[in-house]
Formats: sequence, structure tokens, C-alpha cells
Amino acid sequence: MSNNTGSLTQLALQKFKKNFWGVFSFLFVILVGIIAVFAYVFAPDNSANANQMHVSIHSKQPGFKVQMLTIPSNVEQEQSFLSKVFFGHKTSDTEVPISSYKLENDKLVYTEYASDGLIGQQKTINSDFIINNPEQKFISERTFYLGTDKYGRDLLSRLLVGARISFFIGFVAVFISLLIGVFMGSVAGFYGGKIDAAIMWIINVTWSIPTLLLVIAITLALGKGFWQVFIAVGLTMWVEVARVVRGQIISTKQMQYVTAAKALGYNDFRIITKHILPNIMAPVIVICAANFAAAILIESGLSFLGIGAQPPMASWGAMIKDHYNYIILGKPYLAVLPGLCIMLLVMSFMLIGNALRDALDVKV
Repeated sequence: MSNNTGSLTQLALQKFKKNFWGVFSFLFVILVGIIAVFAYVFAPDNSANANQMHVSIHSKQPGFKVQMLTIPSNVEQEQSFLSKVFFGHKTSDTEVPISSYKLENDKLVYTEYASDGLIGQQKTINSDFIINNPEQKFISERTFYLGTDKYGRDLLSRLLVGARISFFIGFVAVFISLLIGVFMGSVAGFYGGKIDAAIMWIINVTWSIPTLLLVIAITLALGKGFWQVFIAVGLTMWVEVARVVRGQIISTKQMQYVTAAKALGYNDFRIITKHILPNIMAPVIVICAANFAAAILIESGLSFLGIGAQPPMASWGAMIKDHYNYIILGKPYLAVLPGLCIMLLVMSFMLIGNALRDALDVKV
């Protein structure tokens, strides 16, 4: 009879692998993470923030096709390859949707695109390098697979680039909440007494303030912007981590291995970091998964209110804000698609949290 034993980590990993929705959600989150990092590689519009506006083709349906004339500028933008991959292509070229064009007397004559059966304005270009090879480089057919938003920007590109904010705010917010929450909870639970009372008072005061109002106050104090929102959300999510860590340490510090560590003369820092925290991280990991989802929802709410990521930066919450009135104007997908992206990502983190809770439960 073979005795096949493994570490608790291996057993938890085996249990997690048996949870279909947990594994599926984990793979989905990995996919979203890859898209978030390399958004400009996948986006049809790889300009910075996917912000190429074409007002004449605003709010077009998915699959819309149009001829696009690119008029190059004389301004050269020096940019490295890595900068283009991670921050988008910085360009000052002008893109003009056109309905027709022709070469006439060494001039390129084109008609601007106009919707609703109207005829666009006819214009002429005298530039030699455009006239010599217009079709090969400067005129191409552009397909908008998910249509365009109210500013004529490619909706698919905005969704892909917008995933970056929603995805990374979870990591930054959870990292900040872990740093503060684990420290405060460890100190309160290990030392107790007046220190515990003082920290619990801070926790209760922070918890009594509505999360969204606290985030708004911190955001206004730090200023509107990308990183300010990340920090503000992280500073409001440490309370639950601190309470869980405090409760776990209070129940764990009476264990025999902690008493043995004290008898061996180990200092408090080593006892907490090397002996106690590694044994109580299971519930903290589950809370982190839930905090990922909560951070995404909070950021979306802030962007909807206009105090999150600022234009022209793409954000799923801001996209809903810009297009929620289109729900009753016959084009609900402009607001539904970013909302669906938020729902799927939040649900994935919640399912991962449930799977981790089951996998880390030693009683099951």
C-alpha cells in the first residue's frame, strides 16, 4: 500500500484544478491580462489611447466599412518600438473617411464621407507623394468590427485599450491594501491591548464611511488622473484585510509553534512574518480575489461619475457614461459591450475567489 502524501499547497492546487469554473475563469483572466498588456498590438487603431476621431462616421453599426484617406504630416514623431507596443503609436497624420476619389490633372480629388444620404464636401490634394501611390499606402478600406462610438472612434480598439485600466487597477489596489492591511492587522492582533484598540478605532472609522464617498474624497485630494485613482481605491480596501488578519493572528498566536518560537528567542518580526503569516494567508488570498472585483467596480463607477481616468484615456466606465443614452436611441451595444466586459471580468474574479475558498478549505 503506497502512502502518497503531498504538501498543503499541492493538495490545494489539485482541488483547484478540479473546479471547472475556477480554472476557466483563471484562464479568462490570463487572457484579459495579455490583452491589457499588449492592447495596442491587437487593437485595429493603435494610436495612443485609440483616439483617432472621425466625426462623420460616428455611431456606426458593427461591421461598418469605409475608405480611409491618410494625409501624412510633416512632423516626425520619434518613438521606439517598445513605446509603440506599450503606449500606442504617436502620430500627427490626419485620417479622413471618404466615399470616392479620383486622379485628375495631377491632383487627387476626393469626396468626404457623409451619412444619411448626404453628399460630402469635395476636396483636392496637390501632394506628389500621395498622388504617385494613393491606393498602396494612403487610401485603404477600414473595417470597424464593433462599429464606432459617438466620436467616430473604433469601439473594438477602445474596449481593448480600456481593459488595461480595469485590469491593472485590481493589481495596484490589492497590492496597496495588502501592504496596509497585513501590517495593521498583524500589529493589532499580535500585540493587543491599547495598540489593538487604537487600530480597531481607525478601522471602524474607515469602515463607517461609504467606500465610494471615501474614494471620491481621496481622488479629489490627490487630483484627477490615472495613478491617483489606483492609489485612492487601494487606500479604501485595506480595512477588510486588516480585520481578517487580526482575527487570524489572535487565534493563531496561542498555538504551540508560536510559543516555541518565543521560547527560542526569536523577535516579534520574525515570528509574525516567518511563522504566523504563512499559516493564515488562505483567507487573505480569497479576500484579495474579491477585492480585485471590487476595485474594478469602484473604478468603473468613478469613471462613470467623471472623476476616474480622464479623457482621452479609454475606460470601460467612461464608455458607459458616454453612451448610456444610446440605449433608448436604438444602439444599446455602445453601452452594453463595455458593461458586459466589466461583468465578465468581475464574475471571473469572484469565481476564482470561490474556487480558492474551496481549495484552501482543509475540512473538505
